Amino acid sequence: MTPLWTQREDLMTESPRPKAVPALWRWSTLYPLAERAGELVPVGRGGERRAIALRNPAIPGDPYATPTLWAAIQYLGPREVAPSHRHSQTAFRFVVEGEGVWTNVEGDAVAMRRGDLLLTPSWHFHEHHNTTDHPMAWIDGLDIPLVSKLDAGFFEFGPDRLGTTETPARSRNERLWGHPGLRPVGAQPRSASSPLAAYRWEHTDAALAAQLELDATVTPGHAAVRFTNPATGGDALTTIRTEMHRLRSGHATAATRVVGSAVWQVFAGTGRAHVGDQTYEVATGDLFAVPSWAPLRVEADDQLDAFRFSDDPVYEALGLARREDV
Repeated sequence: MTPLWTQREDLMTESPRPKAVPALWRWSTLYPLAERAGELVPVGRGGERRAIALRNPAIPGDPYATPTLWAAIQYLGPREVAPSHRHSQTAFRFVVEGEGVWTNVEGDAVAMRRGDLLLTPSWHFHEHHNTTDHPMAWIDGLDIPLVSKLDAGFFEFGPDRLGTTETPARSRNERLWGHPGLRPVGAQPRSASSPLAAYRWEHTDAALAAQLELDATVTPGHAAVRFTNPATGGDALTTIRTEMHRLRSGHATAATRVVGSAVWQVFAGTGRAHVGDQTYEVATGDLFAVPSWAPLRVEADDQLDAFRFSDDPVYEALGLARREDV
């Protein structure tokens, strides 16, 4: 037993004391390492994926970007196949550059292209295959640390052979669920996550541009969209929030802090990220981690587009969400 009177200040802190710290991973470092891994490490059963995880320097021993979020660069070589499996963890893929890979989710072939967000909800079989003679890399985001802390992880291998080699321009889920404002009455999602597996850059780009043109922005010069579930209007994934932000040249986000952590990736442009007491010069592909309750402000030199994913839905569901301007 432990007496409360010797522990209260550590058990009930006046404000969050995150284990993670601000951290930056540069694309110019990540991509060459992924290329080298492509030369040395085969893709197949066992390791399953050629992915390099981003580890927060304040979380020793675990390959976690934050205490609840996992991020990695995944690399698939020419004509390679990453075999089928499924797991309790929720996942997505975000493409900074390249095309030619299809991810099959529950047998539905989904094209992966620059700027696209691709979803793999919990317990969905998924596999990837590169149809081209050149490699492709992208960012994976998962809730691995959260599921691990909850002792809720399951994993299962799928068939060794591809479920489909189709390469349609539009997947079945897009044809059914990808019509703005229209829900198919006769279709029921199989899970709480979005039944739409692909959010295309052309739509994201157009939505951000319209906000700026119409001055319907978060703050002057700062447009943002959230990827949502067309069946519910809620977040596209149950445990991970996904957003895209655009800053006009010379503009910045408001300085805020929130309970819960996030990882940002610059999709295009250059600028600065002020995270806690750190300032990072950032450019296309760079990723940075924002710990819980750490002040954040992002500035754009030229127009800056950035993808953000966070654990916000978890904190909101538990009634622990909090936000403050600083």
